[in-house]
Amino acid sequence: MGFEPPQRLTGALGDSDWLRELPRLLEEAVARHGLAVERVAVPGGRSGLVVLVRGQGGSPAALKLVPPTAGPAHERAALEHWNGFGAVRLLAASEGALLLERLHPEVSVRSLPGAKALLEAAGTVRRLWTAPPGAHSFESVAERTASQAAALAERTGAAPPELVAAALDAREELVASAPAEVRLLHGNFRQSKVLGGDRSPWLAVGPEPVVGEPAYDLARLVRDRVEDLVASTSGASAARRRVNRLADSLDVDPDRLRGWTLFRAVESGTRALESGRVREAEVSLEFAEWL
Repeated sequence: MGFEPPQRLTGALGDSDWLRELPRLLEEAVARHGLAVERVAVPGGRSGLVVLVRGQGGSPAALKLVPPTAGPAHERAALEHWNGFGAVRLLAASEGALLLERLHPEVSVRSLPGAKALLEAAGTVRRLWTAPPGAHSFESVAERTASQAAALAERTGAAPPELVAAALDAREELVASAPAEVRLLHGNFRQSKVLGGDRSPWLAVGPEPVVGEPAYDLARLVRDRVEDLVASTSGASAARRRVNRLADSLDVDPDRLRGWTLFRAVESGTRALESGRVREAEVSLEFAEWL
């Protein structure tokens, strides 16, 4: 089966064994599930390949192939647990492949005006915050951020030392004072992860599930369209208002949301700088300084 993987995917994964095997893996998954391929969804994501397909009865679906490093078993477990409530519905699964209901990949919440997009995204993520399954293997927020904090502490010179120190201190305090009640979180939630659907106006896709407090899940959403804030003369005050508005609308402690937003913005910004994505790094770090 001849096809070209999207540039976004090849740029993220580089010369990986999984990417070289992708044509064979796609052909096997299509045969296993009895599918007919329509086209590859572009630009797609950075952690997997999405192909628009049709089932044996001609019903539309989307086939997602995920490398082992991206945790397909955890994504599958989260989607099974949500069972279509607030998220794309899982139709079937096999090793490294998820057959999903067909959404509208060209229509995301990000296409809406700024305030409306935040409102719709917040309403979607709220539905995902359910009690985790009794027996699960999802990472905790503390576990996921421990390795990130260790890497951040070693990126000397990647950002102002006082900003890095503030982010690390915030993470340590948040973990130490974490609420006892935890929820299953999306883990990488932002506007582009919410697509238009038929059975529901908006549904979340692409979870990187983690168990912890909702404030962690909102911290990436706060930074959406950060370029617009940076370009604004009132960017700093607008960023702080956004934190308070989201916290208030979803009953989240604004100080905890601010702390997780600070940590995730600095961690993301320094990682982007290390990878040569200079502009992305600059806007993330400038946003962090406003908090």
